[in-house]
Amino acid sequence: MSLPPPVSVSPLIKFARWTMLSAGILYGVSRQSSLEKKEEKLRVIRAQKKAIKDAKLAEEKKRANEEMSTLDSNLTYLQIDSKPSNIQR
Repeated sequence: MSLPPPVSVSPLIKFARWTMLSAGILYGVSRQSSLEKKEEKLRVIRAQKKAIKDAKLAEEKKRANEEMSTLDSNLTYLQIDSKPSNIQR
Protein backbone atom coordinates (compact mmCIF):
# COMPACT_ATOMS: atom_id res chain seq x y z
CA MET A 1 0.00 0.00 0.00
CA SER A 2 1.53 3.29 -1.03
CA LEU A 3 0.49 6.75 -0.01
CA PRO A 4 -0.30 9.42 -2.55
CA PRO A 5 2.20 12.26 -2.87
CA PRO A 6 1.67 15.12 -0.43
CA VAL A 7 -0.43 18.05 -1.54
CA SER A 8 1.43 21.32 -1.83
CA VAL A 9 0.20 23.89 0.69
CA SER A 10 -0.70 27.34 -0.52
CA PRO A 11 1.78 30.10 0.42
CA LEU A 12 -1.14 32.07 1.88
CA ILE A 13 -1.97 29.20 4.26
CA LYS A 14 1.71 28.82 5.22
CA PHE A 15 1.91 32.55 5.91
CA ALA A 16 -1.29 32.45 8.01
CA ARG A 17 0.03 29.48 10.05
CA TRP A 18 3.36 31.17 10.78
CA THR A 19 1.59 34.45 11.60
CA MET A 20 -0.74 32.72 14.08
CA LEU A 21 2.17 30.85 15.64
CA SER A 22 4.15 34.09 16.04
CA ALA A 23 1.11 35.93 17.44
CA GLY A 24 0.54 33.13 19.96
CA ILE A 25 4.15 33.22 21.11
CA LEU A 26 4.08 37.03 21.49
CA TYR A 27 0.78 36.83 23.40
CA GLY A 28 2.24 34.18 25.71
CA VAL A 29 5.31 36.29 26.43
CA SER A 30 3.25 39.39 27.22
CA ARG A 31 0.79 37.41 29.35
CA GLN A 32 3.62 35.78 31.29
CA SER A 33 5.17 39.19 31.92
CA SER A 34 1.93 40.67 33.25
CA LEU A 35 1.30 37.64 35.49
CA GLU A 36 4.84 37.86 36.90
CA LYS A 37 4.27 41.53 37.81
CA LYS A 38 1.01 40.68 39.58
CA GLU A 39 2.65 37.79 41.42
CA GLU A 40 5.52 39.99 42.58
CA LYS A 41 3.03 42.46 44.07
CA LEU A 42 1.24 39.58 45.80
CA ARG A 43 4.54 38.27 47.18
CA VAL A 44 5.28 41.66 48.74
CA ILE A 45 1.82 41.79 50.32
CA ARG A 46 2.13 38.23 51.62
CA ALA A 47 5.55 39.01 53.11
CA GLN A 48 4.14 42.05 54.91
CA LYS A 49 1.18 40.07 56.24
CA LYS A 50 3.49 37.25 57.33
CA ALA A 51 5.68 39.69 59.25
CA ILE A 52 2.64 41.11 61.04
CA LYS A 53 1.30 37.63 61.77
CA ASP A 54 4.68 36.45 63.11
CA ALA A 55 4.91 39.50 65.38
CA LYS A 56 1.42 38.82 66.75
CA LEU A 57 2.23 35.15 67.35
CA ALA A 58 5.47 36.07 69.12
CA GLU A 59 3.60 38.53 71.34
CA GLU A 60 0.94 35.92 72.16
CA LYS A 61 3.61 33.34 72.95
CA LYS A 62 5.43 35.82 75.18
CA ARG A 63 2.18 36.65 76.98
CA ALA A 64 1.36 32.95 77.41
CA ASN A 65 4.84 32.25 78.82
CA GLU A 66 4.50 35.13 81.27
CA GLU A 67 1.08 33.87 82.35
CA MET A 68 2.39 30.35 82.82
CA SER A 69 5.33 31.59 84.90
CA THR A 70 2.93 33.65 87.04
CA LEU A 71 0.71 30.62 87.55
CA ASP A 72 3.74 28.50 88.35
CA SER A 73 4.98 30.96 90.95
CA ASN A 74 1.49 31.13 92.50
CA LEU A 75 1.32 27.36 92.59
CA THR A 76 4.49 27.05 94.64
CA TYR A 77 2.81 28.97 97.48
CA LEU A 78 -0.06 26.53 97.62
CA GLN A 79 0.32 23.26 99.42
CA ILE A 80 -1.48 20.62 97.45
CA ASP A 81 -2.15 17.34 99.18
CA SER A 82 -1.67 14.51 96.75
CA LYS A 83 -3.68 12.07 98.90
CA PRO A 84 -7.42 12.55 99.05
CA SER A 85 -8.68 13.38 102.51
CA ASN A 86 -11.36 11.29 104.13
CA ILE A 87 -14.59 13.14 103.99
CA GLN A 88 -17.09 12.21 106.67
CA ARG A 89 -20.72 12.43 105.85
